[in-house]
Amino acid sequence: MVEITTRNWLKMIEGALVDKAIEILMEGLVDKVDAQVKYVLGFEHEFETMKENLKTLQSYLNDMEKHKDKYKTVEDASAKLRELIYRIDDLVVDCQNRVDYEKMKNSYSSSISPRGLYFRNQVGKKLAEINREIVNMRQNLNIVAPTVSLYKSEELSSSGSGRVRWTSDIFNEYQTVGLAEDTRILKRWIIPCNGSLHLIGIVGMGGVGKTTLAQKIYNDRGVTSCFDMRIWVCKSTFDELEIMKSILQQLKKNDHGSDRNVLLKRIHEALSNKKYLIVMDDVWSIDDGWWKWISGGLPKSEKQSSCVIITSRNEDVVKRMGVKEEQIHRPELLSEEEGWLLFCKVAFVSSKGKCKDTELERVGKDILRKCGGLPLAIKTIGGLLSSKLQLLSVWQPISEDLPQIFADECNSHDSLLATLQRSYDELPLKLKRCILCFAIYPEDYEIEFDQLANWWIGEGFVYQKGKKIARKMALECLSELISRCLVEAVRKRNYDGRVYSCKMHDMIREMIIKVAKEESFCSLDGNNANIATIHSRRLGVTNETLLQPLDGNSKLRALLLTKANCIGFTRKVALAKVKTLRVLDLSHIKFEKSSEFCENDMWRWITSLKRLGYLSFQDVANLTKLPRSIKKLWGLQILVLAECKNLKQLPRSITSLPKLIVLDVGNCTSLSYLPLGLSKLSHLQELYGFKIPDTTTPNACHLRDLKGLRELRVLQLDVMDGSMIEEDELTVLEQFQQLRMLIINAGDRKDEIFLERLEKLSPPKSLEELYLRHFCGNTTPAWIAPELLDRLQYLCIEDSNMLQHMSDRFRGSEGNKWKIEGLCLKFLPKLEETWEEIKSAMPRLKYVEVSHCSSVKSFTCAVKNIGFWRKPEEENEELEEPDAASSMEEHHESYRRIDVDESVH
Repeated sequence: MVEITTRNWLKMIEGALVDKAIEILMEGLVDKVDAQVKYVLGFEHEFETMKENLKTLQSYLNDMEKHKDKYKTVEDASAKLRELIYRIDDLVVDCQNRVDYEKMKNSYSSSISPRGLYFRNQVGKKLAEINREIVNMRQNLNIVAPTVSLYKSEELSSSGSGRVRWTSDIFNEYQTVGLAEDTRILKRWIIPCNGSLHLIGIVGMGGVGKTTLAQKIYNDRGVTSCFDMRIWVCKSTFDELEIMKSILQQLKKNDHGSDRNVLLKRIHEALSNKKYLIVMDDVWSIDDGWWKWISGGLPKSEKQSSCVIITSRNEDVVKRMGVKEEQIHRPELLSEEEGWLLFCKVAFVSSKGKCKDTELERVGKDILRKCGGLPLAIKTIGGLLSSKLQLLSVWQPISEDLPQIFADECNSHDSLLATLQRSYDELPLKLKRCILCFAIYPEDYEIEFDQLANWWIGEGFVYQKGKKIARKMALECLSELISRCLVEAVRKRNYDGRVYSCKMHDMIREMIIKVAKEESFCSLDGNNANIATIHSRRLGVTNETLLQPLDGNSKLRALLLTKANCIGFTRKVALAKVKTLRVLDLSHIKFEKSSEFCENDMWRWITSLKRLGYLSFQDVANLTKLPRSIKKLWGLQILVLAECKNLKQLPRSITSLPKLIVLDVGNCTSLSYLPLGLSKLSHLQELYGFKIPDTTTPNACHLRDLKGLRELRVLQLDVMDGSMIEEDELTVLEQFQQLRMLIINAGDRKDEIFLERLEKLSPPKSLEELYLRHFCGNTTPAWIAPELLDRLQYLCIEDSNMLQHMSDRFRGSEGNKWKIEGLCLKFLPKLEETWEEIKSAMPRLKYVEVSHCSSVKSFTCAVKNIGFWRKPEEENEELEEPDAASSMEEHHESYRRIDVDESVH
């Protein structure tokens, strides 16, 4: 047999690039595998033949793609080749997983096991079948091999050739202009709020800024001071049951049940004798009677005036809801001056919104005129140009290609979609793959970054490059999509803008769904809802999703529960026969109390998914254990079990997962220890919820047993009753030279022996973020000091009823001060530090968040409830004003959303 490297036989197939979909599929395959891993296959000739055949098809179809309107054959050929690329990718992953498994088992030898021989035999058969299909495609197209090779390098080209909606109340002041007069008019209508229930309408075409205006009003201090309760509802296609549940959730009331009368009564009781403001955003129809039902149950009192704001593209709908003509506001398109200001804010973000080139300004204003004054078009094209070089030769072709957007609804829709399509076409290939994932989410869904990142990693859309880990790559992808104005951040951390969740404008999502259909990325029905079919590749499951149409499906790669907590799994359902999944997110799923049999069936199915890269059972209340057969998931990279309150143990076989990079058992309160042998997970980068056991627990993994985890970037330590750090474990942490984030949940332990051991810990100097919670010492541990943690950028201390002072070492010396830029102090009622002491110890401080720290003195922000301080703009021009609405969304679990810089210091 001929010995070749995995990288070599991937290079043999990298030439298979046809249309943009096939480029997306192929991009990065070579980078996914370790160049040093060798695999004995003996099929070098077959791979070389496949590469040459695919290169020939690529060059032919690329030429035909220019005239595909004349050649229906090329569309069919591209679709067939796309299927072929998926199969090649599956073969690559199978081989990768086999390599990693055998490497962990140290089973490389001159002899091959029977299973190994069988696997090699199957690889040979699949290669031969693939080559036969390529030959048939060539013959059917009557292709003559080109004389010029079109082999592409790894640096690939970045270009390529229904209605859904979700909104939130978060308002981004920076990327808005021209709303002053609109705001003044609406406030004049709202603040008097005469009458029992005041109705106001905001009507206009898509992209004109209706939701943005409603967000501004909703967050305006003058408006909010007039109301006791505020509620934001994105109507879209919700029925009255979902609307009522959404209202109750925002009122922090019981939303369980499906009896509409009961739910409406709860709403009425919660709002009675209260002044309330409700925004009904993106209303399209009231034909099903939902508004009559909801409005009939809202309390109406002359003494407690309230207001409902309705946004819609349809003026007739607003009037039928009861809004009077004189109470309908129609936002105008932006003037040329306002449009140019918005354009510059986005396109010239690197120069703080200033255009310094007169020729570029001329082209920019040509582009602006084509945007027709629509804010969405201006922001999206500005976002596209912000990623380009500021050169006339780059901007001019974009200007010439843009369609003119007309200022009326019937003509603007198609031209706006074409403009948005241009922004998609200009995305790098990896971003195209990532943004298409938004197509599977339902219209009322707030998308968590953690889930997106785990999906992208699990399916191979992003992966580690050099020292930059996959999660860092995922965050960079989302950040770039946001900077291009294709995705909007909903919740983010004020200190550094780290995104926790995001959303997408309805017009952009309409364009993304159109592309997803064309590229067979997922299956959608006539209403653009994600559905299950025999051809589905990716599926977001809601309570309305029917899974039986998956019968016979051999393509499904990703399945995520979005708005469902039950899938009715048994061994007989169609899903049980699907074996191709790479991503499975069953967060919040509920097993029936007497469903152990079905749960076992589910685990048998899951452990048969040989290509599974991401598995989540987050917040599954009655999950008590994992089966030993979990070790069969050779390709598993991410395992999330966070918030499984009844999870009592993990099998030792979990230490046999060769590719695992993330293990999350944070907030699993019934779990008392992790199994011995975790150090075998040599690729592990993030470990959340490591339980420090007591000294007598058998088969428990102790802190000293983690020494082999040299790749660890994030570590969360959980202290429990009985936990003890041994003397020989005090220096273990300093060996993690890649560690960037350390979280210590100290468990409110007050015994002196434990506190003394905690005081003697030695974290690595590489730390950039540190979280200390439930610590019961009177002063901070001595190792929290600038000379020991000289790279620390963010410090969070919270939930301590004992802490009174920072240690003397915390304050540093004249020549050795903290480099910390962000500080968070929460629920520290006895802390007696002064603002002057904090500022003296942290001269680089840019952002401070304080909450329930009633004993601190002379702070320049609120300390009893929630207060924020940000370095003044003149001292720190790069920082924006704090977004209080965003900050209010931050919670105690925020440390689990990470962004760690892998650069070598």
